[in-house]
Amino acid sequence: MTHTYAVRVFYEDTDMGGVVYHANYLKFIERARSDYVRNIGNDQNAMRDAGIVWVVRKIEAEYLAPAKFDDELTIETWITSLSGARLTMAQRVTRGETEVFNASVTAVCMNAQGKPVRLPAEIRALM
Repeated sequence: MTHTYAVRVFYEDTDMGGVVYHANYLKFIERARSDYVRNIGNDQNAMRDAGIVWVVRKIEAEYLAPAKFDDELTIETWITSLSGARLTMAQRVTRGETEVFNASVTAVCMNAQGKPVRLPAEIRALM
């Protein structure tokens, strides 16, 4: 399943040249991942209340083309791998037909003590 999420580039997202500042792509894809898990029914507040949270462990990112002020971007997100405590998602940011950024993001489930824990079966079933 591929999830799509739209983002409009605001002035605050850009650098002095009017181009999206590189770190803001991480914010954009985080919003898309959060929307993805919310849409499939994974309540992150309930997870936190149960003592489990998602923590990003690794990001591999590639900047391919500049996005600029007022561009409308589409972020596609899909799961590429799911194991005991680990989830890897691919994300692609496009402006129209042009891919401007892509990333592979690995997140792990952690308990309140910062130790990895197995992803609960009911959440695994949603994915």
